[in-house]
Amino acid sequence: MKFTAQQIAEILEGDIVGDPDVEVSKLSKIEEGTNSSLTFLSNPKYTQYIYSTKASVTIVNKSFVPENDITTTLIKVEDAYASFTKLLEYYNMAKLNKVGIEQPSFISESAKYGDNIYIGAFSYLGENVSIGDNVKIFANTYIGDNVVIGENTIIFSGAKIYSDTVIGSTCVINSGVIIGADGFGFAPQQDGSYKKIPQIGNVILENHVDVGAGTTIDRATMGSTIIRKGVKLDNQIQIAHNVEIGENTVIAAQTGIAGSTKVGENCMIGGQVGIAGHINIGNNVKIQAQSGIARNVKDDEVLQGSPALPITDYNKSYVHFKNLPKIVKNINDLEKNKWE
Repeated sequence: MKFTAQQIAEILEGDIVGDPDVEVSKLSKIEEGTNSSLTFLSNPKYTQYIYSTKASVTIVNKSFVPENDITTTLIKVEDAYASFTKLLEYYNMAKLNKVGIEQPSFISESAKYGDNIYIGAFSYLGENVSIGDNVKIFANTYIGDNVVIGENTIIFSGAKIYSDTVIGSTCVINSGVIIGADGFGFAPQQDGSYKKIPQIGNVILENHVDVGAGTTIDRATMGSTIIRKGVKLDNQIQIAHNVEIGENTVIAAQTGIAGSTKVGENCMIGGQVGIAGHINIGNNVKIQAQSGIARNVKDDEVLQGSPALPITDYNKSYVHFKNLPKIVKNINDLEKNKWE
């Protein structure tokens, strides 16, 4: 796809300094710009590169005034970073704008789907599936019986959506995601074996939820595992049965949340955090990476460590911890001097 500087300026409501007819067909970093590429400058640390970049078009803030000669055509906007982000969204939409049903694929006769959808080759849609308008389902995706998917949702290749799952509108489900697999429920028996507890609930994702590649969200034993509106999940996260995650909470990679735990709204949870089951995490909580949470957490707490402490206590304790060898030596010296 090719666009002229004039067309881009119209989208961004920007002003052109240079050739309005110059064409671009790709995006680049400013220091790696090449002919026919589009880039941007928002961080002053990169200003030096605008004088050497070979990018055909560069988006800059309106306040930018070049101090030396430049060869790139400028598009001046209020916020270069925000404008470039807007272009990335346009580019991504255009790249993903596939329509139609590819073959071979299997769609149950009882499945219903809206307008302007895309279903990639080798996909499977089970009984009574309901899919909204503008949904994109890429190749090799499994959609089980009775699944509901809202409009404008994208499901990338290789995702597995088990039966009875409900996915809202404008969600993104990345490759390798598994939603609705059985929760980890086994009852110990007298002979030392374990008997599987049937998991008969489902998973509900509300609107505007993003799920990263390789993440798993287990179905509830009874009722629903619920991911509320606006939640963003990174890659390789484990959400266990009957967990509930509040609106606009973000969770980084390799975090695991055990069964029946409730996480509040607007929380920020770092990578490799382990959260025990059957506890409550309040609203606006921040948990630093590699922390272990085994207790209820109140609103607005900031925690670090395993077991996690309030972050100020953790930092104070860490000062002592790293000085432990010195402290032990001093104690030993005192004990030695005491008996001499």
